[in-house]
Amino acid sequence: MTPGRRRRPLFWPAACLLVWAGTVHAAPLPFVLDQADLGAAEVEASRELFDAAWSRLPPAWAGSIDAPVHVQWRSDLPAHVHGRARGRSLLLQRALLDGWMQAADREALTALIHELAHLHDRSPAGGLSRDPRLLDLAGWQVRPFRWLPRLGRSDFSDRSPDLYELHSPAEFVAVNLEHFVLDPGYACRRPALAGYFAAHFRVTLDTRGCAPGLPFLAPRDEADNQSLLQLDPQRVYQVDYLLAEGNERLMSRWGHSMLRLVICAPGRSPGPDCRLDLQHHLVLSFRAFVGDVQISNWRGLTGSYPSRLFVLPLDQVVEEYARTELRGLQSLPLRLQPAEVTSLLQRAAQLHWSYDGRYRFIGNNCAVETFKLLHDGVERLSVERLASITPNGLLRRLERAGIVDDPVLADRGEAIRLGYYFPPLDAHYAELFAAARQSLDLPQADLEQWFALEPQQRARWFAQADLQAGAALLLLEQAALRREELLARDELKRRFLSPSSTEVATLAEARDALETLLQLEDFLTRPASLLPDTGYGLPQQDERNALEQAARQHVAQLGEGGQLLRDQARRWLTDERRATLEGIEANLDVLGAHLRTLHQAEDGLQL
Repeated sequence: MTPGRRRRPLFWPAACLLVWAGTVHAAPLPFVLDQADLGAAEVEASRELFDAAWSRLPPAWAGSIDAPVHVQWRSDLPAHVHGRARGRSLLLQRALLDGWMQAADREALTALIHELAHLHDRSPAGGLSRDPRLLDLAGWQVRPFRWLPRLGRSDFSDRSPDLYELHSPAEFVAVNLEHFVLDPGYACRRPALAGYFAAHFRVTLDTRGCAPGLPFLAPRDEADNQSLLQLDPQRVYQVDYLLAEGNERLMSRWGHSMLRLVICAPGRSPGPDCRLDLQHHLVLSFRAFVGDVQISNWRGLTGSYPSRLFVLPLDQVVEEYARTELRGLQSLPLRLQPAEVTSLLQRAAQLHWSYDGRYRFIGNNCAVETFKLLHDGVERLSVERLASITPNGLLRRLERAGIVDDPVLADRGEAIRLGYYFPPLDAHYAELFAAARQSLDLPQADLEQWFALEPQQRARWFAQADLQAGAALLLLEQAALRREELLARDELKRRFLSPSSTEVATLAEARDALETLLQLEDFLTRPASLLPDTGYGLPQQDERNALEQAARQHVAQLGEGGQLLRDQARRWLTDERRATLEGIEANLDVLGAHLRTLHQAEDGLQL
């Protein structure tokens, strides 16, 4: 059935970027028109419409319609319905014929092709809406438990050409085949689906008019002029399964699944040296986007949080896990061919711009989302039993299937040197403390006892430190600050969740400020919201220009609001926590000044 409303307009070019454009099929038109109540002009206009639609179909599609198709113009269809396919009969809304004759619009052509798509799908040569591969690409995704059916809905609702495509797989096929034959930009906007249809119909696509690269919105800060990345798959040397190891915290016990893109520096040919271009590497990380200040385990279990694909710089991920949370990162190359890397990245871009799923701590967490990305993005992997609800479990399945190159971790020192492993810095901090303890004869037995001291108590030994011990104490104090900031965030979360009667009014101001920031972050983690009603699928060049400007404005507002909130947040901490943070910051100032004095004295001696 063709719906009467379309969310996105179709584009009507003079020539289509498909090789069969303008082809007249040798077979006669299969249409048999019911001419009752039609004048001669209406009959002629109908035949022109049939010819226009027939000439746009790929030969394999036209060949699948091997019986007469009876067409009726009807005035009794519901107002919102443009057409219906019943057996070998097509019923079309009579008002569309009037529009076609007046050349006011092309909705009649769209409706006719939509119904012909249903006929092809139902034919022996079709069956697209029942093909598991099409269901993968369309968003009716597999689930982690094999005995469960596919999702009963598609969560790829953002930047849709027509939301009616989400009604069912059959309507998805019909809507997308409309655009496949009528919109020359379809191959640019939905490259994976266009490639699927082109292979099915045995035709070739011309994508020379597409905007370069795959767009990803990955803003860092307002000083970063590269908020919109246009990723060239040819620059991606490898894709790694990136596992953040677990720790004792409940939500982190089983680790975190991510994918690392090993991107070569500009001008470097793809090869092993690209693994050293760390500043260009990106990480694809599925996370629950918490759109309010309350983090609820129950809401995480029931899927009340959106699941978003975050695109992050590798250095930010290493900072978060290895340096702050003290969790090691295993980076294991996946055995993928270059064409499979491209296919995987196309799927990631589709997710980035269209996916609005639900995050569940068990049924649709980071491991499940990463598994689905691999399953849907690389056709070869769709037959492998990779599904797991835990990151470690997914790694074991990748190893058993021979997809992960795990020997790279055999020599831990070499793995660290080559960037296959990013160790947690707790061992490094222990070594730093041991060096400072030996130099200064510190009475504390281990690092935990040192961190347990009040900042003012640690400061007593600073003046005695030489350059080596002072540098070690500076790094330890920076670690103490990161540790204390994590504790402060947890404290604020608890106070927001269960404020006392005397705190309700005080925290209301903070809550409003935080919710404003979350709204801005929502735009940046759901980039389709920055381009309302401009098109569908992957943004093309004009949209990218507008997106770049909008992203910069949001990043600037986020930076201003975030700094204001950070400045005010100290007021909402307990006196003890605030004093500890201020004491550590004072220690950092003292140590910095002490080390500068030692450096100057050493330089003077050398002179």
